[in-house]
Amino acid sequence: MDGVTATLPPALAAAQKLLADPPADPDISRGYLDLLGAQISDVPENTGLIQALWASPIGSLLYDNAQTVARRLLTAWQQPTEWLDLPAGGTALDVGCGPGNVTAALGRAVGPEGLALGVDISEPMLARAAAAEAGLNVGFLRADAQRLPLRDASVDAVTSIAMLQLIPDPATAIAEMVRVLRPGRRIAVMVPTAGRAASLIRLLPNGGAHAFGDDELADTFESLGLSSVRAKNTGTIQWVRGVKAA
Repeated sequence: MDGVTATLPPALAAAQKLLADPPADPDISRGYLDLLGAQISDVPENTGLIQALWASPIGSLLYDNAQTVARRLLTAWQQPTEWLDLPAGGTALDVGCGPGNVTAALGRAVGPEGLALGVDISEPMLARAAAAEAGLNVGFLRADAQRLPLRDASVDAVTSIAMLQLIPDPATAIAEMVRVLRPGRRIAVMVPTAGRAASLIRLLPNGGAHAFGDDELADTFESLGLSSVRAKNTGTIQWVRGVKAA
């Protein structure tokens, strides 16, 4: 173990070994590993009314509460840990982790010898997650979902809950999740869906969120070579899951 890794908390030290380009001087001053710092990304960001709302103090509180409710309900397939078939000692990734409670559930599922990582771009969210949920095998990274910092085929499961609608190119983020997933392993995502109205909603002025049609995510999964793709709607919530080819 090198000197830099030795100074990191156990979960972040393990995360550092999975990074495609680990920083020589990692910033963990806020309790999470910040891989963006003050840099300006060349990856597009969403703008619009919804993004402006989330950036406000009231919006942040509303988003946190909404995420907490969604993550408690987890709708039709219950906890994603039940379907992801996580191996003891494996590595799980929660993309758009928000307050981190699902990341912590993944940590419990993989056990003390495993690793659960939450990725988000929001500094306030990550600070809350790190304060409330970080542990020996649970750590948080600040990174862009459209350019995940992990090596190819480095995790055993990926989940993402109520995040993909908030970024400009959901298909790019899904491709990144599939890239870091090991062959034969599983991915499950949850999004709000607008069904047949999605195409009409997209004609409206930019509100800062993507409107998903009923078949859109499943089609994206299949286009990326995932098998056993299933989509299930409950009201305006949709879960989509698939398995990466071995």
